Amino acid sequence: VQLQASGGGLVQAGGSLRVSCAASGRTFSNFGMGWFRQAPGKDREFVASISFSSDKTYYADSVKGRFTVSRDRAKNTVSLQMNSLKPEDTAVYYCAARFLVLTSTSVPDYWGQGTQVTVSS
Repeated sequence: VQLQASGGGLVQAGGSLRVSCAASGRTFSNFGMGWFRQAPGKDREFVASISFSSDKTYYADSVKGRFTVSRDRAKNTVSLQMNSLKPEDTAVYYCAARFLVLTSTSVPDYWGQGTQVTVSS
């Protein structure tokens, strides 16, 4: 089982970036999927997630209104559209999955490798 993240990079403050995660090795149609991030010297924190049925989304307060999580169940992918980026969004972004639902207090069943997002001021 593998979660492969892609799409990170360097962007100026106020800009946009989209990161995606492709899952393989099993079907994730019954898994909540989402994103965590870890900035240098800080703990890993929840960013956003979407339920297995795509009818519920969850966001950290710090990204509400700026980030949008989505998924394509047929393609086993989850994406995070990040707009109005701020320097404090700089972090390594990790995709994750948990059976049925993934929230801020969940312990994921699966982790992907991270992708670096750097926002310059």
